Order: sequence, then C-alpha cells, then structure tokens
Amino acid sequence: MTVTNDKLKRAAEIAVQVSLKVKPGEQVFIVSNPDHEVSVISQAVYDAALEAGGRPTLLYQPVKSQLDCAEKTVLAAFEAKPEVFISLSAEKLGKDEAAIARPYMYEGKEYDHIFHLQMYGEKTCRAFWSPSTNIDSFVRTVPIDYDELKRRCAGIKAVLDRAVSLRVSAPGGTDACFGLRGRRAFSDDGDFSRGGTGGNLPAGETFVSPENGTARGIIVFDGSISLYKGDIVIKEPIRCALENGFVREISGGEEAGALRHTVETAERNARDMEKAGKLPAGQGEVYARNARNIGEIGIGLNPAARITGSMLEDEKAFHTCHFAVGLNYDHDAPALIHLDGLVKNPTITAVDGDGRETVIERDGELQEGFR
Repeated sequence: MTVTNDKLKRAAEIAVQVSLKVKPGEQVFIVSNPDHEVSVISQAVYDAALEAGGRPTLLYQPVKSQLDCAEKTVLAAFEAKPEVFISLSAEKLGKDEAAIARPYMYEGKEYDHIFHLQMYGEKTCRAFWSPSTNIDSFVRTVPIDYDELKRRCAGIKAVLDRAVSLRVSAPGGTDACFGLRGRRAFSDDGDFSRGGTGGNLPAGETFVSPENGTARGIIVFDGSISLYKGDIVIKEPIRCALENGFVREISGGEEAGALRHTVETAERNARDMEKAGKLPAGQGEVYARNARNIGEIGIGLNPAARITGSMLEDEKAFHTCHFAVGLNYDHDAPALIHLDGLVKNPTITAVDGDGRETVIERDGELQEGFR
C-alpha cells in the first residue's frame, strides 16, 4: 500500500468514525460519479463504513452541474431512510425535480429536495457532502484538530447570532453591509454525529444567511468562484454592486461575463420550468429573482485549506471570506443556483443590538478570541 493510499484510508476513517460516528448496523448511503478522483475516495469511505460495522451502499450517477437534476434512482434510494448519507461528487448531487414542482411539507416548512426533508426537517439522517473534491484535498484537509475547529466555529457563531448587522471590507474593493436580525449562524465544524447535522468535508467555516433585502454596497470577488459548471480561480476581479439584497450589476473581465451568464441562465431556466409545469405557478419569477440574491456570508476556518480552484476547499481557507449568489440556508429565498465566491484578506465587523462592534477578522487575520 502506498503512502497516498495510507493517507486516504486514514482520512476516510476520520470521516466515518470521527465526523459521522457511524454505528454498527446503520445504513450508509453513498452517492458518487464514475470520475476517478471521487470514485477512489468513495470506495475508501465505503470500506471505512464497512469496518465501522455500517451497511453501506455505493451508487454512481453521471456528473451533475449546478442546474442538473439527480437521477430518479438516486432520489428513490432515500425512501429507505438511511441514517447516514454521503455525497462525493465531481460537481453536485443534483436537484429533486419532483420536489421542486411539489415541495415536501414538514411542520409548516417547504423542502424542495428529499434529502433536505430528511436532513433538516425530519432529522432522520446525518451527512457530509464533498462536491468537486479530489484525493490531495481530502487527505490533506480532513485529518485536522476537530476540537480546535469546533471551538473556533462556536466562538464566531455566538457573535453572529447576537449581531443585527455585519460589515465586510477588503483591500480588493469590497465594502458592503448586511442585516442579520432574526438570523442564526451555522457551524461547519465537522461534528455530524447526530440526526439533522451535516456539512462539508473538508469542514471549516461559520456562515450565515443575511436578512433578505438588506445586502448593499460592493463585493469584489478576487479569490475563486463557482460557476454553472465547475469552479475557477479568478484572474481579473469580479465587481458586484448590491442593492436591496440583490446583485444589480456584475462588471469586470471574462470571469465576470461567465458569472453573469450563469446567473442569467438560472433566471431563464426558472421561468422555463414554470412554463413546463416543473415549478408551481408564480414560483418561476421567485426563483429567477433569487438568482441574484446574496444568500450566504461565510468565514474560512480550516488551517490546512488553501485556494486551489475547488470551492469545497477554497471557502474553508484562512484569510478569506465568501459570499454566495443565489439560494440561502434559511429556506426563504429559493433559487436554482448557489454560487460561492471568495474575497481575500477581509475585515469583518459584527454589530449587536446595542451598537457594540466586534471585529472577527482584520485584514484577513482572525482576532484574539477566534484564533
């Protein structure tokens, strides 16, 4: 066995035993693609689940983009109510076309994917998902100190939960404000051991969805960004002007044009889906409008992560924050896309209800209490 295989086996064991804490007899449902890198990782995770006493099933489907739907066979497998779900995809898991047309209802909330229903609504499963992962990233960024990461994530979450607004500036030109009243932050700290918990591996971010309609100012993406198909490292910064929660203007070079094309495609597809009866009446325009929504602000907290052109890892890197264009995590701004984009060396200031300011990160450096 090579050193790389040893490292991959160890990373897979950490994912299964430390992060998910798979128990004997639990159903472990793994979805992957016949892409070499994610296929090799998924097989290592399958073996680790077997060794932990789980009952794993590994299912392949074609590679899915931001706007593609998952195979019906994949969605049908969720009917078995697996306790653990793992997505190791070259791009995305894929959307649930039937649930978008007729969302699941659970305790008064709508869910447009059966996985989201089981994860966030019924809380019958726990999960991790690793879109666009690769072997180098997985073996380097998964074996980290999770106790330290949990402490770091919890400290920042506490500040964001108290905050009513957030200001973000950066040397590249970002200068924007966001409302946070009534919002709760999420911690991707790698502890996915209870039903209803899940996140990325590699883990390592605290993130929040801003109040709808409050984002204003300028975001200049200068790290990397997700597009319709895949992620890219940005060569010429992308400038996004924000107004009333939405991106009103996208300017820059070739990369800005690609982002604009992705957003416009999502807008057009949403309207077409309503015409085809794949979205309820009136929802086509809602999904189209939210293709320009600012749906997330996240802070990278994984010390082993770096900017590589794979957003799964990039958004966890120290000295960065990221914003998502598209749907949010509070399920009140649905869209067909969620495009993460990095801003390097940000200064992030939270303001609470009494007007007190807490600087979380200054010029890309975590401040005392968050390191």
